[in-house]
Amino acid sequence: MDWQKIKQFLNKDILQIGQPKKKRVAKKSRAPKRNRVNSWLAGLIVLAFFLGVFGGLYFKDYIQPILKNLFSESQPQLQTQPSTTQSQAYSPQTSQEKAVIEVVKKVSSSVVSIIITKDLPVYKEYYESPFEGFEEFFGDDPLFEFKVPKYRQEGTEKKTIGGGTGFIISEDGLILTNRHVVSDEEADYIVITNKGEKYQAQLLARDPFQDLAVLKIEGENTISGDGNLTEKNFSVLKLGDSSMLEIGQSVIAIGNALGEFRNTVSVGVISGLGRRITASGGGIVETLEDVIQTDAAINRGNSGGPLLNLKGEVIGVNVAMAQEAQSIGFAIPINKAKKAIEQVKTLGKIVYPFLGIRYILITPEIQEGKNLKVDYGVLIIGGDNPDNPAIIPGSQAEKAGLQENDIILEVDGEKITLENSLAQIIRAHQPGDKLILKILRQDKEITIEATLGEKTS
Repeated sequence: MDWQKIKQFLNKDILQIGQPKKKRVAKKSRAPKRNRVNSWLAGLIVLAFFLGVFGGLYFKDYIQPILKNLFSESQPQLQTQPSTTQSQAYSPQTSQEKAVIEVVKKVSSSVVSIIITKDLPVYKEYYESPFEGFEEFFGDDPLFEFKVPKYRQEGTEKKTIGGGTGFIISEDGLILTNRHVVSDEEADYIVITNKGEKYQAQLLARDPFQDLAVLKIEGENTISGDGNLTEKNFSVLKLGDSSMLEIGQSVIAIGNALGEFRNTVSVGVISGLGRRITASGGGIVETLEDVIQTDAAINRGNSGGPLLNLKGEVIGVNVAMAQEAQSIGFAIPINKAKKAIEQVKTLGKIVYPFLGIRYILITPEIQEGKNLKVDYGVLIIGGDNPDNPAIIPGSQAEKAGLQENDIILEVDGEKITLENSLAQIIRAHQPGDKLILKILRQDKEITIEATLGEKTS
């Protein structure tokens, strides 16, 4: 290490410390110019601050109120509504909408869902060797060590197998629905109200000719304040007059849509009157005459529900829908059900006048296909098997002497046509009434007197 150079360096530094600092003096000569710039900047910042403060206060106190008034006068629609309006009830926009809402509120407690339950067998899977009993032939050969699945019944379990709709028609719990909804004689029926109350239903009667049936539920007894036992009264739907209907009239349908959506509401109009359809359901295939057509949505599960007018009166019983189309549904006119309802109340059953023949209504097509002499009336004809005879044994038709292939042209002077069917004519009478039948037999007209019998549910 060169100590001589280090010593010279240190001595030089010490000498410089003792000398006047020329470089520092030179720097001080430039300081005043930089300070002037900084002073100007600080002043501008302070000025901008005060201008911002005083300008903001002036805008808030004087300018903003003027702009707000001008804005509110030019665009009043942008003002917010008081929060209290958000809690108000919905206001109907039209008189029809108001009527629909009021009807739904009024009748919902009387429309019920009908749940169909049944004891069904429960099967359990097990495995079994197909070579059981033949072990001595196969021994322990692994090729034959396999089993196949099989099933055996282990008791029964109550399961839901379907659903429909009904509505209460008396304070003591009578319910009207479709016959095909309650067609299974081995099933049980549970009624559920719109409030979720459940009742075990008793089947009172099935209409033998119309797709109608009547159930009964019992309300729970309560003890009043004075200690008396009182029975619960159910809310009842008012029955209207289906003879006064007009095409285009507004209607409301309510039902247990798809057997899942309780008290589903749909709205439409009467699309047609006096329709004749062939409907199937619940293992039943039948021809329904003089039914109402509507475009109010009727889905699976709506069967048996009410079709209502805008006064909340029942004018029909929803019964069927056209599967190959949209918005084509059908309902049985309520006037057709009134007689059956009254009979159940007074007799405990539904009674119909009954002649005892199997027939087809003659149309121009039937006339041509069977080479008949007339294009009206009914042709008495048997089915394809002995279980469907043309003349029912022991019936009033057999006693009156009616025969297969007879054509009934008139009943008591009324001509039988598509618009005035034999079923309509007979249903206007009572069991025991005597009828004068005009018959075409082997190209010869004859007259036969027949007394109507009785067919019950």
